[in-house]
Amino acid sequence: MRFIDRIDIAVAPGNGGDGRSSFRREKFLPRGGPDGGDGGRGGNIIFEATRSRNTLQDYYTNKTYRAQAGDPGGANQRTGRDGDDMVLFVPIGTQLINLETSEIIADLVEAGQTFEFRGGRGGHGNVHFKTAGNRTPMRAIPGMVIDDIMVRLELKLIADVGLLGFPNAGKSTLISRISAAKPEVADYPFTTLVPNLGVVAVGPGKSFVMADIPGLIEGAADGKGLGLRFLRHVERCRMLLHMVSTEDWDGDVKSRFIALQGELAKYDSAMTKVPQLAVLTKTDLVDDETRDRMLAELREVCGHKPFAISAVTGEGLMPLVRRTFKVIEHIKALQNEEDDAQQATD
Repeated sequence: MRFIDRIDIAVAPGNGGDGRSSFRREKFLPRGGPDGGDGGRGGNIIFEATRSRNTLQDYYTNKTYRAQAGDPGGANQRTGRDGDDMVLFVPIGTQLINLETSEIIADLVEAGQTFEFRGGRGGHGNVHFKTAGNRTPMRAIPGMVIDDIMVRLELKLIADVGLLGFPNAGKSTLISRISAAKPEVADYPFTTLVPNLGVVAVGPGKSFVMADIPGLIEGAADGKGLGLRFLRHVERCRMLLHMVSTEDWDGDVKSRFIALQGELAKYDSAMTKVPQLAVLTKTDLVDDETRDRMLAELREVCGHKPFAISAVTGEGLMPLVRRTFKVIEHIKALQNEEDDAQQATD
């Protein structure tokens, strides 16, 4: 299945049914009054976030969705049948964007969260227009016609932790070792072409979601390499693990770290403020002295003691997992305090 995370579609809620203009005609009442009923409501287009989808692939071939129109009103003041709603399921984290105005219409970040494009109102039948001066009104109102709405669906993955690093930094190997995710792993650039999500278990009832973001290169914020296609998936992560390989630039880990931080800043300066842990990977490929030198260089630019890991030997994996979980729990606690304070002022 192709990973589709942005697509433009046309949606059209159903038109309202027309009101009816008619008069009662019975055997002993040849000139009865107006009895035209109202038209039915047009069907709604409903977007619903669900855990059963992880890509927008469903909308790749069919890009137009129209809900059923309401039925016209009938005689004897019968209201037309409402049009059936159309439910479109999207992955959690999907934004609906009005292509004409670039406005974010909705941001579906929880399972079951919905957004409706309302169908057209049904028109009034002529029974509504009878007055003392006009007992035989011919007037009836057509149902509301709804124009197509051009909508961009844009998926931004929601994860607790995002793995950040240039190609071959060891992100896929790490997530395959500490979660049930099984991404493709190889020693060439851009092995990972789609984001992978994995649930990392820390203990009974304790876990977090990790996202393996495809490798970035210098110039990614300007669209080079996989570029902007995947940078937006980093936006929703609570924290980042910035992974630097001992193989990077012949061991120049300091320059490698600074280069990727620069790409984040160019894309969105706010992303550099997301909590990060620096991680030196593939430590099994260097001797202890080289590893310690690289860790010292990383510490100079990241401002904290970096982690040293080897997904091959298992060195440092569990300390990294436990520390990551603690940071996530701290971030969640701060966010809950902010939410409580906001509710208190509302």
